[in-house]
Amino acid sequence: MKLRQMATAFIMNDGRFIMMKKTNSKLFDFEFWTALGGHLEPNEINNARKACLREIFEESGLQENELKELDMRYVLLRQKEDEIRMQFVFFGSTDKTELVPSDEGELHWVEEARLIELNISTIIRKMLEHYSANRDDKRVFVGTMTKTDEDKPSVQWSLMTDPMVF
Repeated sequence: MKLRQMATAFIMNDGRFIMMKKTNSKLFDFEFWTALGGHLEPNEINNARKACLREIFEESGLQENELKELDMRYVLLRQKEDEIRMQFVFFGSTDKTELVPSDEGELHWVEEARLIELNISTIIRKMLEHYSANRDDKRVFVGTMTKTDEDKPSVQWSLMTDPMVF
């Protein structure tokens, strides 16, 4: 089984998040939306924040000193065929609204209430629903994508805590 690690950033300004509309993807032949982010490089395997900052800069031009409270809030896990996907999701904000064009897609500022209407992945949709209900909880949650007995997608949530045991 392969392992794919990714870092994703939801960056907010005045109730809106930076989202990328992708129309020409290597993976899908339909339009979809993502937050900023991408795969961890080999030198970033032990530092998802470093990968996240790199992706934010590459895709939007935002630099670390232009970001506020960029904190990891979620670790998302799912199996996709012969691959385990692990996604580290950060939330932060910025005062800067002008972004550089991205080669990977078209950047838009999207009202938070509209995020759920976009064509986004199921695990991100479930995470946004969880975030909306737990936005003031700054701890890290782990979401594992699975399915119900009725074969419907589901995410099981756990709070990541150190049990202080061997």
